[in-house]
Amino acid sequence: MRFTRVRDLVGLAVAAGLVSWLVIRQVYGELPAFPVFVPVSLAVLAAVEVVLGLQLRARIARRPGTTPVPPLTAARAVALAKASSLVGALATGFWAGLLGYTLPNQDFLAAAGSDTRTGLVGVACGGLLTGAGLWMEHCCRAPRRPDDDPAARPA
Repeated sequence: MRFTRVRDLVGLAVAAGLVSWLVIRQVYGELPAFPVFVPVSLAVLAAVEVVLGLQLRARIARRPGTTPVPPLTAARAVALAKASSLVGALATGFWAGLLGYTLPNQDFLAAAGSDTRTGLVGVACGGLLTGAGLWMEHCCRAPRRPDDDPAARPA
């Protein structure tokens, strides 16, 4: 398994934003209002992942007072981090697609003002989750040992 690339996440967010904008453009009048608290759960998940990443980083580096991380636990943490960054990118794209429709239509649609605020919160929370997933994935990398450096090996 390879580490997640930022360009892949950006492409996923752009594609999700385009699809959501196209769909929302067609059915916006039939949708209920988007409450502001809906995307906040993404920020809560991001906070949990940042704390978990810090703890894993200390344990993987074998800092004093920490227990070593079993390899299966580290693999599960990487899978969670990868999934979180993908979900965060999708959510960011969705909320950006909503913003793409509601921002220009605030003067014409009554619900567009509150949905714009929700979209802004959603883009921010989705970005936080994406960043937290990438951070936790970074924290799960094994530290380099001096004997892993090819320049340090004798010829």
